[in-house]
Amino acid sequence: MLAASIQVSGEPLSAVEVQDICDRLREDGVRLLSVRGCRVSDRDFGRLCRGVAASRCLAQLNLNLGVVSSIGRARHLADALAANRSLQTLFLHGSPLLDAGLEALNPALAAHPALVCLDLGDCLLGDAALALICGMLPPDGAKSGLRELTLSANPRISTKAWARFSVAVAHSSQLRVLNLDYNPLGDQIASMLAVAVASSRTLEVLDLEGTGLTHQSAQVLTIFFLLFLLFLSGLTAHVLVLVLVLVLQVFLDMVENYPTCLRVLVLAENKVSPELQQQISDLLSEGEEDGREAPPPPPGHAPSCALQPIREKPLPWLPNSNSGPPTVMLTSGVGESLLAENER
Repeated sequence: MLAASIQVSGEPLSAVEVQDICDRLREDGVRLLSVRGCRVSDRDFGRLCRGVAASRCLAQLNLNLGVVSSIGRARHLADALAANRSLQTLFLHGSPLLDAGLEALNPALAAHPALVCLDLGDCLLGDAALALICGMLPPDGAKSGLRELTLSANPRISTKAWARFSVAVAHSSQLRVLNLDYNPLGDQIASMLAVAVASSRTLEVLDLEGTGLTHQSAQVLTIFFLLFLLFLSGLTAHVLVLVLVLVLQVFLDMVENYPTCLRVLVLAENKVSPELQQQISDLLSEGEEDGREAPPPPPGHAPSCALQPIREKPLPWLPNSNSGPPTVMLTSGVGESLLAENER
């Protein structure tokens, strides 16, 4: 049987419809399941989760917009993920998980053998949840980890927690796409992320749309965090000059002076001049024209996820082939991409 796609959006699901979906999951007849924004009873949600647990074919699961609406549902989903071995992409955007919900999901998420793309945008997460997410970004040589992570619109996370997260990003051995749009990061966190990106061997896309970036200088307080990053990443001390320049100039210096995989930087809806954004884009393009290549990934680096992610705020997918010009996005991305498979 050819695996199919089931996509329902914003509709109530009856018990009969849920049973049909579960039957097809158990028959390995579904590769993509999307019940985005659907209304389903707690009993039927548990049945859906048992179907996910039994499937050996499901690769993408979309539960965006409030489907996982309680701690009980988070636990049902955790049980399903603990049994499932095929899922590559999980979308929970707009689910009121809170820290408790992610704590329930974390053991299954961290141990899942195939999961590489996770959307936790607008999930009301706080510092405890972000600390758990750091564990999903293992350093070089440790184990496989997430390649795409979306944390859009989680304003409860503190500056201290974002600083620790920057360290995890700097040392992640797998992360390629990081979406932090619509978090109140400000200049201080942006400067830490610049250093993290400069030391990353894999990060290709960074979305900072609507994160409060300005042309103001970073506060001297960030020196402590940058020293910590420098100690862990082994970057040379002259990177400290980044603290004393404009935060967006930090990104300009980064792409000019350091080998980086970064190819897409989204800076829309920030108080940043188009001229400076264009300078960064030009430098990324120059690196491509000069044939500058980032260091190769570590041995055993797995190929890209075969499925293109679907985001509530779309962003163009960047294939691993590095084809096409590097970009600084001055506006939001174009169009929502649907499931697509790469030929193997």
